Amino acid sequence: MGNCFSGDGHGKFAVGGTSSVPENGRNDAVDNFFQSRGGHEGLFYQIELSLSAKNLRDRDVFSKSDPMAVVYIKGRDGSLQELGRTEVVINSLNPQWITKIKVTYCFETVQTLVFRVYDVDTQLNNPEVKTLNLDDQQYLGECTCHLSQIVTDPKRSWTTDLLSIAESSESSHSKKLGQLTMYAEVELVSKTTAELTFRCSDLDNKDFFSKSDPFLVISKYVASGATIPICRTEVLKNNLKPEWKPIFINISQVGSKDSPLVIECFNYNSNGKHDLLGKTQKSLAELEKLCSSKQGDNLFLPITVGKDHQTKVLKSQLLVEKYFESVHHTFLDYFFGGCELNFMVAIDFTASNGNPCFPDSLHYIDFSGRPNAYQKAIQEVGDVLQFYDHDKLFPAWGFGARPIDGPVSHCFNLNGGSGSNPTVAGIEGIMTAYRQALFNVSLAGPTLFGHVITSAATIASQSMAANEHKYFVLLIITDGVITDLQETMDALVKASDLPLSILIVGVGGADFKEMEILDADKGEKLQSSTGRVASRDIVQFVPFREVQGGEVSVVQSLLAELPSQFLTYMRNNNIQPKSKPSTT
Repeated sequence: MGNCFSGDGHGKFAVGGTSSVPENGRNDAVDNFFQSRGGHEGLFYQIELSLSAKNLRDRDVFSKSDPMAVVYIKGRDGSLQELGRTEVVINSLNPQWITKIKVTYCFETVQTLVFRVYDVDTQLNNPEVKTLNLDDQQYLGECTCHLSQIVTDPKRSWTTDLLSIAESSESSHSKKLGQLTMYAEVELVSKTTAELTFRCSDLDNKDFFSKSDPFLVISKYVASGATIPICRTEVLKNNLKPEWKPIFINISQVGSKDSPLVIECFNYNSNGKHDLLGKTQKSLAELEKLCSSKQGDNLFLPITVGKDHQTKVLKSQLLVEKYFESVHHTFLDYFFGGCELNFMVAIDFTASNGNPCFPDSLHYIDFSGRPNAYQKAIQEVGDVLQFYDHDKLFPAWGFGARPIDGPVSHCFNLNGGSGSNPTVAGIEGIMTAYRQALFNVSLAGPTLFGHVITSAATIASQSMAANEHKYFVLLIITDGVITDLQETMDALVKASDLPLSILIVGVGGADFKEMEILDADKGEKLQSSTGRVASRDIVQFVPFREVQGGEVSVVQSLLAELPSQFLTYMRNNNIQPKSKPSTT
């Protein structure tokens, strides 16, 4: 999860190539380079699963079973991919396996794990578990669960009954074959990030009609001895004594504080052929000492004299104005401490969806069981988020419809109640309330978001005032262009200070360009009618037609930014994870 960035542009400008520095300080090619090497924050953690079982079947005649567990992950097509095997525990019906199974946790996908337990034929004399043919071992039972069920449990554990293959898909008349317990731990990595402010003195002037335009590139060594860039500063124009904006380096990103880093100072050229002004090699520990001593380090240039490679020490110096270390908590740290993601949903009931009685309507309920776009979005997003919500009571609203004998409402309770409680029980509760609402309201219009956003923001604000450890996620599903754009922007700017993110799915064939304005992915923050700027980006928009049928699901596209939005809120408000509950 190590990040390295500098200033507003995250310190990622062109290191090579022919492109000029863009005004917003971004370069797609370099961004892609850093993304592929962990330079951007993505929500992937290595989880270690510890397994134990109780009351296994005894399949041996003269002794107890010799169990081994095998763990699989289920693909979207139902296929199983083996993740790993435990060791064999001799003569035990209550094994506690030592070998941990590693699995990469990905927040935005539903990861289904399958656990199978076998009695191994130990006449093979200390068999190598990787080479065992499972068809030759006695099957003791299996179970299935979602990885998110384990990591969101207050004790980070999950216990369930083992069943036979034939019985595992049935809920009744299943013979219990013992129990399996899974315990999750995040693989230890450094959460410490170093903040550094660099400056240089007496740089060489490489430009004819102006001064040099310097920037720094920091690289680390890899196993082959080569170096790869991990971050860089912004370009400062016409400056021989530059002081750059702070950069941030996660210690695990570079190996350790003693790992050598190459720091190079370049003069920027628009043709991509940047002039090396000087370089040095220092570890983070050495840079920390430079800062405390207030001493500079002379840069050098590599030169070739004949066949000899030498260095020329320069008058130019690198100085560290600031060195500060801080702990950056991870997304899972908060949930291990009991934090919740509370799911909310708002559904568009405007007339542009079409008459629900006809198959061409976006609200058409196919009684063969095939879900419409609204149902599919609710199910897919809900399947991921439901495990992070402890009581699974989800606020659900509709907008743009006329209830029986009433005016058009732009925020009504989907459960049919007229009171202040909009909640329904579980994802199936949302589905049921949605289907019933189609028979109890008349589709109308226009499409307004402001009311439902304000309702969600009110719940988030009340939770924040009560000092609850909760973060709220509102899913808005709509088929049309909103007609209250400025009112929606005002509501979003106000909500940007609250523990709230808003996911918008566009269904149907409408032009959703205005939705892209709300999703500030291009770097332009939302601004209210009074001139106030959003404190952070809280919106993610996905047109359903762009992802359906492809390899990337609606959920993956929609939830991609949620972890960073969550962490930005927590860090902006200096909210720390609560202490982990006891696992005993």
